[in-house]
Amino acid sequence: MGRVLATTLLSCTLLLFFVPSFSHPLCIDSTAPFTLNSTLKFCSYNGSSCCNSAEDLQLQKQFQAMNISDPNCASVVKSILCARCDPFSAELFTVVSTPRPVPVLCNSTVSVNSSQSSQAATNFCSSVWDKCQNVSFVNSPFAPSLKGQAGLPANSNASKLTQYWQSETDFCNAFGGASSDGSVCYDGQPVMLNNTGTPSPPHGLCLEKIGNGSYLNMAAHPDKSNRAFFANQQGKIWLATIPKQRAGSTLELDESNPFLDLTDEVYFDTQFGMMGMAFHPNFAQNGRLFASFNCDKVKWPGCTGRCSCNSDVDCDPSKLEPDAGAQPCQYQTVIAEYTVNGTSSQLSLATNAKPTEVRRIFTMGLPFTSQHGGQILFGPADGYLYFMMGDGGGTGDPYNFAQNKKSVLGKIMRLDINSIPSAEEIDKLGRWGNYSIPPDNPYKEDRELLPEIWAYGLRNPWRCSFDSERPSYFMCGDVGQDKYEEVDLITKNGNYGWRVYEGPYSYTPPESPGGNTTPSSISPIFPVMGYSHSDVNKEEGSASITAGYFYRSTTDPCMYGRYLYTDLYAAALWSGTESPQDSGNFTSSEIPFSCAADSPLPCSLLKGSSLPALGYAFSFGEDNNKDIFILTNSGVYRVVSPSRCNYTCSKENATTVASPELQVSEKWMQERSGSYFY
Repeated sequence: MGRVLATTLLSCTLLLFFVPSFSHPLCIDSTAPFTLNSTLKFCSYNGSSCCNSAEDLQLQKQFQAMNISDPNCASVVKSILCARCDPFSAELFTVVSTPRPVPVLCNSTVSVNSSQSSQAATNFCSSVWDKCQNVSFVNSPFAPSLKGQAGLPANSNASKLTQYWQSETDFCNAFGGASSDGSVCYDGQPVMLNNTGTPSPPHGLCLEKIGNGSYLNMAAHPDKSNRAFFANQQGKIWLATIPKQRAGSTLELDESNPFLDLTDEVYFDTQFGMMGMAFHPNFAQNGRLFASFNCDKVKWPGCTGRCSCNSDVDCDPSKLEPDAGAQPCQYQTVIAEYTVNGTSSQLSLATNAKPTEVRRIFTMGLPFTSQHGGQILFGPADGYLYFMMGDGGGTGDPYNFAQNKKSVLGKIMRLDINSIPSAEEIDKLGRWGNYSIPPDNPYKEDRELLPEIWAYGLRNPWRCSFDSERPSYFMCGDVGQDKYEEVDLITKNGNYGWRVYEGPYSYTPPESPGGNTTPSSISPIFPVMGYSHSDVNKEEGSASITAGYFYRSTTDPCMYGRYLYTDLYAAALWSGTESPQDSGNFTSSEIPFSCAADSPLPCSLLKGSSLPALGYAFSFGEDNNKDIFILTNSGVYRVVSPSRCNYTCSKENATTVASPELQVSEKWMQERSGSYFY
């Protein structure tokens, strides 16, 4: 079913010093590894790989051109070249902006925290030096200029390692490294991870209720304080103060004084409203914030955008029937930019934003009245804006928009909102608004793709998040049609299968005026977690996923590192565990949840059940302490210490006072109270 919200709702500056850890299988170009139909002839990889047969042949030609006479040296150099085909090549080559010429060569014992197999304890870097130091070969990948480090003085005739590097120590300082937590090194063999088994799920998740308001979105304040923004579907954003754990206090929020009120522009209905908000990574210096919402062009003159059903995607809006009484593309999806009220030196202290648009980032007409996503997020590693868009609605995506590479429906887009093009450029390039295209978007490798697209084959992505410790883990829930709700691990140019597949199952649409995509023509990436509709609603079989976060707070140490997600109907909650660590393979289990007896606000119980009556679970949220929140139509719930619900957690000392939390800035408190705290 489509993503239906409850009718009971109440009416660039990049991160300069960020060093990413890729961890899960990922290729040098940041795409996911794919399954080979047959073993590569030169590099001998089979199963999952980052090289196709053409790339394998290219590596063979590169190796042959080196003309290495010594067989022992030739063998290790071949294996090093072929490491580009390893499913962990992004980590091996420590891709940041420009890949290393060779992978990180194991040169020490494996860290106790490493997920890599103990075979990586081999000092492979030393072995490479021993076997190749006095062997001549052409176009060496070990030249200091390629690594960007100083070796011996430049020698145009150099062809041996000893002519580039003074010693094994210098060589391994340049090319070596250890396997550690969240990273791997190359030991001459395909990367293998320790299989430590799947840990038992926690005994349960304990919640407290700290607010009665109904919100669709939450965003931690960029100033790292204990403040956060909450937005409802009608179009209002509030700035709130979050109480300390165990304080017995509720959310401090003034309903009468919203931070930003866009209700005049936002069209609100069960399927429409303010769907997302995001704050610029450099918010403290520029005060820029962004809202994603729906509008009705019949009611608001500013609601004008190109229809997503157009000739570019072989769709004629005049042939579409009205949907729920609305004409095709009557409703639009919008991303608009705003700025705060405040002086340039105190933007993070602002308590209100200006309701007048600074810039229209994106406007597009929707063909039907459902499945239009709308969440926006800034990537923590790249500073770009990610925009989650559903397939536009209609049973079974009748026009096959999700698989159509010329449509932005059923996609995750990645936009540069720091480089603003001219009006002439926007018109010439056919853009949907004021944004540019990041230079590493996948269209450069796949010319069939629209430049905006980062990933595709999605029905209705509902709540995505980046892992705060491993930002390459970009997780999205995708709402299913009839059978399955899924959690996807999103990668560059990933095709997540809809509508050829619904989760792991083949899917056949009831009608398809927009044509079909055959299973053999795509390489789908299947869900890493999920559940069947019958698992949560055995009587009606209806379900709709609400995806969450990796839990990174210390409040519940038994939940740490697990991925949390639930269903719209909030009668079940799942915990996902990756095993082996850094493998991208997950198992999930339904876990009990309860409301603490000492909750600041009392929790109701489901009739005939001990479960708290959360109502409809719209979204999860995360604050600056990494505590996790569940936003429902009955209020705001926070994950608390398991002992408060009498759940056993061997890692928790129930008598220990919670660790010091990030608090609202002293300067902000001075501004609010007029007093000083020295």
